[in-house]
Amino acid sequence: QVQLVESGGGLVQAGGSLRLSCAASGRTFRSYAIGWFRQAPGKEREFVAAVSGGGVSTLYADSVKGRFTISRDNAKNTVYLQMNSLKPEDTAVYYCAASLKWSTSWNNYDYWGQGTQVTVSS
Repeated sequence: QVQLVESGGGLVQAGGSLRLSCAASGRTFRSYAIGWFRQAPGKEREFVAAVSGGGVSTLYADSVKGRFTISRDNAKNTVYLQMNSLKPEDTAVYYCAASLKWSTSWNNYDYWGQGTQVTVSS
């Protein structure tokens, strides 16, 4: 079992940057791919980025490609999402999630954090 806790959200102006962290508990952390998802009010949850267990492979949604970078430090049981050139449309609650599958689909992820709010003002 994996427990996940996100941090690093906040209010930032358009064009600014934030770094989200996802801290995990559990001895099998590196067995899991970790994904970031986001959900804005009135919208469906959407995939943002994912990193494989060893950190070698990554996936990004087209909407964030070139602006966001996902990485992980398995020694610290932590995954990061560096978000640059933020836009108002990036405003959402951001969740990290763990999966034994390599997937962009939220229903393939078994463990979820509580979420952290990111608000980008124009």
